Amino acid sequence: MPWHLTHDVDAFRHAARAYLERDPARSTVLLTVSEMVRRHGPRPYGDGGADARFGWWRRARGEGGPVEGAFLQTPPHHPLLGPMPDDAARELAHALRDGDVRTARGVHVRGVQGVRGGDGAARVFADAWTGGPGGPGWTVTRRSRLFRLGELTPPHPLPPGAARRATADDVPLAAAWMSAFAADIGEDPDADHTENVARRVAHGGLHLWETGGRPVSMAAHSPLVAAQSRISPVYTPPGLRGRGYAGAVTSAVSRAARDTGARQVLLFTDLANPTSNALYQRLGYRPLDDHVHLDFTAGDA
Repeated sequence: MPWHLTHDVDAFRHAARAYLERDPARSTVLLTVSEMVRRHGPRPYGDGGADARFGWWRRARGEGGPVEGAFLQTPPHHPLLGPMPDDAARELAHALRDGDVRTARGVHVRGVQGVRGGDGAARVFADAWTGGPGGPGWTVTRRSRLFRLGELTPPHPLPPGAARRATADDVPLAAAWMSAFAADIGEDPDADHTENVARRVAHGGLHLWETGGRPVSMAAHSPLVAAQSRISPVYTPPGLRGRGYAGAVTSAVSRAARDTGARQVLLFTDLANPTSNALYQRLGYRPLDDHVHLDFTAGDA
């Protein structure tokens, strides 16, 4: 098998560098998450899970061929697939399921309960894992679309208030909003986001829309990696939605991302939410790629 696994993020970034930088937009999560692990350690979501793991794929055996596929996993999240040929996705599923994978530094292959990634590769992986297309072994739990910013078009008129960068004093509120955002997208609402939010505040990436001295919406951009930055999350509490705050803060944080030097500004939207999809397109975002989250049934995990 030409798949290689490691817990060593530097080894991953070295081996997969050309692959990741060939199309940084479609590799945005691989880039930003691996950079987070590089900066903050192998367990970026706390000490309760296992270390992050990474993998890359060459069609030819040995070290001579180019990397054509990559993935990462930061437990408790499912493996995330980057762009890859169908045969790479299929081989990865068999390799992880059977434990037949070349390892580096004693990587332990753990069970997998689902997969995330581009629509095509994720479905090929899931079919290989569960034994056939269209079977009962997996379900789509979320569909999302990757957008890239073209010409930024701020909303007009803007709602009352103004954007500002979040400060350390805003961390408790923003962490609570992050928990609410996680619940909205089907992730663990009980996870503690304080450290995550504090990092975003420290690098200047978290912005709030404030009106009458009160924060009413937030958005953040990731640190610059490979000349791209990704907007996430965008959150407005339910009682304050429909007033234009999300569009205003997203426009402000998108401009801030460009001001850091980002040549590409990206974001994901939930395809089940037509309101946000329409909003981001009005701001100048254009569709780039579709992604899915798939869960395996208990019998196939």
